[in-house]
Amino acid sequence: MRQHEHTQSGPHEHHGHEEHAGATSWSMAAQATLHCLTGCAIGEVVGMAIGTALAWHNVPTMILAIVLAFVFGYSLTMRGVLRAGLDMRSALRVALAADTVSITIMELADNATIVVFPGAMDATLSDVLFWLSLALSFVVAFLVTTPVNKWMIGRGKGHAVVHQYH
Repeated sequence: MRQHEHTQSGPHEHHGHEEHAGATSWSMAAQATLHCLTGCAIGEVVGMAIGTALAWHNVPTMILAIVLAFVFGYSLTMRGVLRAGLDMRSALRVALAADTVSITIMELADNATIVVFPGAMDATLSDVLFWLSLALSFVVAFLVTTPVNKWMIGRGKGHAVVHQYH
């Protein structure tokens, strides 16, 4: 029973130097968000590049970019926990628990930014506007998602699930 209680104790057992009495640091939340944003950015750029290069319409391009953002986001987390010795099924469960809310909020924020940015939906890979609006969308996604990650980590959810494997 004692062992089970320890594993359910949350991130405080593993990162005491970063947290005090249950308070999650902004630094930890920012690191979790950057980790998530890395996978999302790779997926978004690859998806938008493929869709744009194939002259797809906006909706299928956006869907592909979102799907790939989730794939790359989960893959980065799985890579780390697989290295820590988890089997594939357990690693997938950890990735889903750690990243789903964060990636979802990030995708909503960055895609909403692209949609409202004048001309961004019609920009092509060779347009500065394409890259500028994409960069801005990632900044917005980071700013919107970091407080959510801070809140979730402080409750032993989200990226806190991964900490025991680092």
